[in-house]
Amino acid sequence: MSAAHVIQGGADILILCDHASNAVPPDVDLGIDPRLLGKHVAIDIGAAAVSEALAAQLGAPAILATVSRLVIDLNREPDSAGLIPHISDGHAIPGNGGVDRAERIARFHAPYHRRIADTIRARRPALLVSVHSFTPRLEQHDGPSRPWEIGVLYNRNARAARIGIELLERAGVVTGDNEPYSGRLLNATMNRHAEGNGIPYLGIEIRNDLISDAAGVAHWAQLLASIVKDVRNSLARTGSPAT
Repeated sequence: MSAAHVIQGGADILILCDHASNAVPPDVDLGIDPRLLGKHVAIDIGAAAVSEALAAQLGAPAILATVSRLVIDLNREPDSAGLIPHISDGHAIPGNGGVDRAERIARFHAPYHRRIADTIRARRPALLVSVHSFTPRLEQHDGPSRPWEIGVLYNRNARAARIGIELLERAGVVTGDNEPYSGRLLNATMNRHAEGNGIPYLGIEIRNDLISDAAGVAHWAQLLASIVKDVRNSLARTGSPAT
């Protein structure tokens, strides 16, 4: 299987979705109840549909992962302990014990990130947009409620994020500033392809109960398309320094 599904587009915005799929190749046995593949530990629910709708509305290229993060997490550095999870939000993944780490990286992680790097090299985008979704609360230990509708994550390059947060708040969206977790701690894809190339970016997290059906996807994709265009235009007017 190909490591990435690519949507073509002419806009100078590139959309990425690291956790778009819950697919597990037939030769990979995770040793889990198949019902787990419908949960957030296997896929960012709604994120692929929002990414595809954003790409269509913006006329932008998009790169979507085609393998579940239970096989390998594409939003982790290759040396991360969580790259091939043995447990995720309290769910054991026994089939990942003793796997050939280098083989999984070569088969899935490396080609996915190579496709992103090649796309950026061929036509440097003015803005990267990373689309993820998060749960209203973690399952493990019945975690606290997460009130945000959208979170915007960033590490060192906060220029686009700060514009995006302001625009979302003005639109009446309950917005998390580096919530429900911090991009300073978990930002691997954006660190590599955006910050590593000096490209501004929006790391977007959408609460998954808001995009679990077609109506929710349509609503949030339309709102985000407007926000992304406004961020892109604001960067063009004012320049895009790293901080």
